[in-house]
Amino acid sequence: MGPIVVVGELDGNRLQDATKELLTKARELADGQVPVVVVGFGAGAQEALAHADADEAIAVTGSAVESYNPRVYEMVMHRIIADKTPSAVLLSNSTLGMDLGASLAALTGQPMVAYATGITHEDGHWVVQSQVYGGKLVAEVEAPDSGAVVTVVPGSWKSDEKTGSPTVTVMEAGTASGVQVVRVIEAESGGDVDITRADILVSVGRGLQDPDNLELADELAAAIGGVVSCSRPVVDAGWLPRSRQVGKSGQTVKPKLYLAFGISGAPEHLQGMKDSELIIALNSDPNAPIFEVAHYGATVDILEFMPALTERLRGEAG
Repeated sequence: MGPIVVVGELDGNRLQDATKELLTKARELADGQVPVVVVGFGAGAQEALAHADADEAIAVTGSAVESYNPRVYEMVMHRIIADKTPSAVLLSNSTLGMDLGASLAALTGQPMVAYATGITHEDGHWVVQSQVYGGKLVAEVEAPDSGAVVTVVPGSWKSDEKTGSPTVTVMEAGTASGVQVVRVIEAESGGDVDITRADILVSVGRGLQDPDNLELADELAAAIGGVVSCSRPVVDAGWLPRSRQVGKSGQTVKPKLYLAFGISGAPEHLQGMKDSELIIALNSDPNAPIFEVAHYGATVDILEFMPALTERLRGEAG
């Protein structure tokens, strides 16, 4: 078996938890080297990689990777894969991971398995558990250990939080002819909080009806010690930033308590929160799909229920 290459991502100057989870699994599976690669992310990449639990760390830098350009990232990673000839490439099932993973698989001719929640090595091939039909079913997929690209759903297993001291190689990313590097002048507002780290999420959907009603969620979150998150329609309407979105195209969360207000429960949303320890759903529609995954639920007018619950919590706290 060849090395298992992990493609990492950062939160500031630290490796994302999802990347640490990938390194934990790579260490468990590998009988060879485990290199980790971070493309872009500036000077913080070298600092973060210096303590990664890996045999080798590669920080790809340069103006060409200051902002995400699929073609440039693809070419950089293809060069590394050609050099390492890995038995598997592991990426987070993030926006970057899904995009880059698909292009790498097409470029190298290797099979790709997305939405993975488990992976083992048996008799010369990988056996990957993959979510299908919005997470309602799990498929078991076999891929050769001569090369496979796997994107893993964050939180599918725990990181062992081990650290290391790999040699960090800095690689300059060149720009190939025909590739236009676009410099982002005004970026989308970043995440003010990391909802994946919250123990309690007060999540709202289109049932909130009006952006002014977000104040109800903010007050409840403050009273219960939680963080406000949301479903995709709230982000699409511009009421909250994408960093607050839970679901397939947002964040996968596993809080101790997930309070869902006015969220109908599209499969894409359920996929991102169904593994929460305790789910309580409040909705005016008794047939809302979210009740299928909720531990407790009630059919209520959320605009009346939320302030009443906040007042009750404040009373008990006082």
